[in-house]
Amino acid sequence: MSHDESTDVPAVDPGMAVSTASYAAPSPDRFSDDDTALSEQTWGELRQIAGRYPEARSGLLPMLHLVQSVEGRVTPEGIEACAEVLGISAAEVSGVATFYTMYKRKPVGDYHVGVCTNTLCAVMGGDLIFERLKEHLDVGNDETTADGKITLEHVECNAACDYAPVMMVNWEFMDNQTPDSAVRVVEDLRAGKEVRSTRGPRLCTWREAERVLAGFPDDLADEGPSAGPASLVGLGIARDNGWTAPGGQAAGRTADEPVASATGAEGSHEAERTEAEGEVQRSDADLKHEDDTQGTEEAK
Repeated sequence: MSHDESTDVPAVDPGMAVSTASYAAPSPDRFSDDDTALSEQTWGELRQIAGRYPEARSGLLPMLHLVQSVEGRVTPEGIEACAEVLGISAAEVSGVATFYTMYKRKPVGDYHVGVCTNTLCAVMGGDLIFERLKEHLDVGNDETTADGKITLEHVECNAACDYAPVMMVNWEFMDNQTPDSAVRVVEDLRAGKEVRSTRGPRLCTWREAERVLAGFPDDLADEGPSAGPASLVGLGIARDNGWTAPGGQAAGRTADEPVASATGAEGSHEAERTEAEGEVQRSDADLKHEDDTQGTEEAK
């Protein structure tokens, strides 16, 4: 059709109501319109975090966790506050907040339940656990129950393949789960019962966990075992075979330097590592000597 050809355009009905209100673009559903101003305490803690680092902007990640601990998500207000404290643009802060999946742009429930659906956990039952929880809680991925207690999300590898299938509650491990055990965990949480992670402390709320990630300890780190038998199998094999890992050079020492102020078990382990480094270096020297000797003989 040429530009000169006319087209039929429907006439506007004179009786049709036409809005005269100014247009406002809809805000993303990831944001909430009930944001409140951050308290002076929060502003002070944001500055405190920034002051921990030689380059202040290095504190952005824990600062965003602090915002989440207060606001329950990363809010526009929180983004602007971080930008102001660090002297960078809100766009730069938003770029970080939207890159990492641990930062949420819509409200999170009291307990964030992340079910690992990566390869090993999926094969071991992670997919079944996730589907069962979606059905039981009547929510989809990255959605929160009507009572505001549980936010469910499928997540990538939780770095706990030795305990697959695994789910995390507020970033604490719940190992060797089944669909039934996962349901029991979320129901106990919704009922207000105390629930303990498999290899860690009793579970706190998501906001409390976010404050810990911001660098403000809750003194629960020493509760419960930090590592289980499955994680220590390799260490046991190494000890049975007398294997040690080199570590002295990484700390700025040479293999011949003694370990200063090393006492007890730590000193013993340091001595073993230092001795192992010396063996490695001597082996390298022997190999080089053999290569040089062989080269000389071939030249003859």
